[in-house]
Amino acid sequence: MIICVGSKNPVKVSAVKEVIGDYFLRDSALYGVEVDSGVSKEPMSLEETVNGAANRARKAFEMQYCDYGFGIESGLMPVPMSRSGYVDICACMIFDGFRTSLGLSCAFEFPQLVIDIIKKDKVDANEAFFRSGLTDDKELGYGSGAIGLLTNGRVTRIDYTKQAIQMALIQVEKRALYL
Repeated sequence: MIICVGSKNPVKVSAVKEVIGDYFLRDSALYGVEVDSGVSKEPMSLEETVNGAANRARKAFEMQYCDYGFGIESGLMPVPMSRSGYVDICACMIFDGFRTSLGLSCAFEFPQLVIDIIKKDKVDANEAFFRSGLTDDKELGYGSGAIGLLTNGRVTRIDYTKQAIQMALIQVEKRALYL
């Protein structure tokens, strides 16, 4: 089988590679392909985040012959009673040419300062964390991610990305239950 991930971000590609090792997809060839998510640099709702993941999955599937397209998108969504008004979440969409399967990760809050920069300057989380002075890494999302920074490495971006992938694979592995 062939799997195309709608990104060349090594965290996203590695997360898929690690997760599929536990599934029937373990012997698949895996390729990361650069695609446009079709959403904002920093999605600001669950709908926009899921749409970004879906766009990545479909575009990856269409770019070259593959059995599954995986789209992974992180973004913010409004959540009542959160201090900043938003939490960050990762969505994974898997597309097989006919059906989609969705999975989501755990969610966590960014500091208010970061949210304010994202909203005011319309930048992604990498840039907002950099501008806030919380990191000197302009490519935070290509490594441990904001969650790695905020948890002192206890939970990394690959960890939370893998959660979304595992949740999406439920519908792939148990296809008969999700008609």
